[in-house]
Amino acid sequence: MSDSGKRILKLRQMVNGEKATALKARESWHMFTIMAEFIESTERLSGVGPAVTIFGSARTPVEHTDYLMCVDLARRLSDAGFAVISGGGPGIMEAANKGAFEGTSSSVGLNIELPHEQKNNPWQNISLTFRHFFARKVAFVKYADAYVVFPGGFGTLDELTEVLTLIQTGKTRHIPVILVGSSFWRGLLDWIKTQLVGNGTIDASDLNLVQLIDEPANIVDAIFAFYEARDIEPSDEERQKMLYL
Repeated sequence: MSDSGKRILKLRQMVNGEKATALKARESWHMFTIMAEFIESTERLSGVGPAVTIFGSARTPVEHTDYLMCVDLARRLSDAGFAVISGGGPGIMEAANKGAFEGTSSSVGLNIELPHEQKNNPWQNISLTFRHFFARKVAFVKYADAYVVFPGGFGTLDELTEVLTLIQTGKTRHIPVILVGSSFWRGLLDWIKTQLVGNGTIDASDLNLVQLIDEPANIVDAIFAFYEARDIEPSDEERQKMLYL
């Protein structure tokens, strides 16, 4: 290599080194923004409960049966004394917030900054905005006493499997997980039974972590029935466990 080539190579190495140092510095400071999201969500949501988190598609139109059913369910839950937590965006998230907003309890939106699809809905008494999915997902789980999951896409499946994993592994307390929409979820449940249970990757008893219920009134009844034999407030042991979500 010529002397000029060596000088160019050395210069590039110096520039790349400076860029790497700057990137590491930005990453270090970025940790404070992550901490801020956890702190704000804790301060804003710690007194909200009891609460039900509702998941579902952001693409569900307002005239869809699922949207109308979710509004009905969220209103029933709100009038029954449950705050309703959603992702704060359109579709099922909007339906959940709208129904809760029209009821007597809090309507909570955990919004996320996305390049598309996410637009905050106006039906929120408490509204937080996250930049990080994982901080938002912790808030969904930590402050919920039940999960209700309507039909949705990758995000909904991610949230559902995250919740089931945390309950199955004992990283969070056992609370109701209710799927709404038999025709939508039945194929997935059959696959879980034949493939996951059939191949021994989960236990047959893990299927009991999920309930499939279509009627809003029956969903509310199922949540109350679950807590007839136990306190809806987390025990000291459960609170300790949930510190490590």
